[in-house]
Amino acid sequence: GPTSEMTDEAWDKIMDTNVKGSFWLTNMVLPQMAEKGEGAVVMLSSIAGIRGNTTIGTYGVSKAAEAALARNLAVEWGPKGIRINSIAPGLIKTDFAKALWEDPVRVKRAEDKTPLRRIGDPVDIAGLAVFLSTKASAYITGQTIVADGGETIC
Repeated sequence: GPTSEMTDEAWDKIMDTNVKGSFWLTNMVLPQMAEKGEGAVVMLSSIAGIRGNTTIGTYGVSKAAEAALARNLAVEWGPKGIRINSIAPGLIKTDFAKALWEDPVRVKRAEDKTPLRRIGDPVDIAGLAVFLSTKASAYITGQTIVADGGETIC
């Protein structure tokens, strides 16, 4: 719900899951990548972290923090040959978003405001993650790549 109605416990749970989890994981793997002199990390942000939302506001704040973490880590670890980026998906047909894509009215609304006129499929995000993990993206770091079918450009 709205951030103004969020309890401390709910706030902490969302932040722990979406930000602290990534913080811990990267702290575990980045030193080994640095020893090898190369590596790539792809984090998951969200378009909810790019714009305000009265329904999933705290989730959006956590995803904005995730993108900021990726940028900061890219600056810190780039000199050691490690690239760190994040992906900001729009509505994707995942279990997490099932309540949205199972509702025909919501799907129609989402499709109507997206230039590609469809919601995303997990493979749309997987392909981008693969790209960001390979040498094909060797000169990309610290970026949040939006994959939302064009929703945020409208």
